[in-house]
Amino acid sequence: MQKRVWLVTGCSTGFGRALAEAILKRGEHLMATARSSESIGDLALRFPEQCRVRSLDVTNASQIAAAIEGVISEFGRLDVLVNNAGYGLIGSLEASSAEQIERNFAVNCFGPLHLIQAALPIFRRQKTGHVVNISAAAAISNYAGFGIYGAAKCALEGYSEALALEGRAFGLKVTIVQPGPFRTDFISRSLDRVESEIPDYAGSAGKFAAFLSTIDRKQPGNPELAALAILSAVDAERSPLRLVLGKYALEKTRRNWVQREGELKQWENVTLSADGPA
Repeated sequence: MQKRVWLVTGCSTGFGRALAEAILKRGEHLMATARSSESIGDLALRFPEQCRVRSLDVTNASQIAAAIEGVISEFGRLDVLVNNAGYGLIGSLEASSAEQIERNFAVNCFGPLHLIQAALPIFRRQKTGHVVNISAAAAISNYAGFGIYGAAKCALEGYSEALALEGRAFGLKVTIVQPGPFRTDFISRSLDRVESEIPDYAGSAGKFAAFLSTIDRKQPGNPELAALAILSAVDAERSPLRLVLGKYALEKTRRNWVQREGELKQWENVTLSADGPA
């Protein structure tokens, strides 16, 4: 079996780092990327035949093009693109600045989209490929104080669904990963915050922000095991469109289904009343 070639963003820490390690340990090829290639240089030193590293800011169009060209130049193909790079924004919608909102969407939504667009000609030519987009529990149902981040991940999931349908004709697979809380440095290292929260949101957005600080490094999820779960989904002949990771995310998904079904039943007559002749 031919060893696959992966391109993974955000490999310096967290899921990206765990996934990079797992890919290389099983003997496959990897273009590991991070905003600073120095933070991932050890991967290339430890796995010189399998791994190349590259600086990649997913908001930089020229760096995206160079990363895609680089993986083809180094390995001759691309089999799996993993959009993992991202960061959160804590604060109420009202207190979030336009600059913070635009930057968060640029990294969490538009960056992955532009990478996918750059990779699609390769996948079409090969008649095979797999896109793995790392989403969040906030896209299952959102939280007060996580509105912008969750919205960006919801958008990511929305175009992932369309991509799965559009790419089916040329053998493309798409998997959306919905992780619950995992022991990464996401809270301590990858969270932006509004400059000044409005006091009226202390019991909603403020409460959520305070809660996050209490669970840092105490989350139940293990990033190394999450990486193995992602590998199993990519390995599968029929990969899932959505891969929920961890008990918290699983229970949240099920609660969300129950709540939505209950609301549908409660409002079914009103829903159906909208159909009919003009």
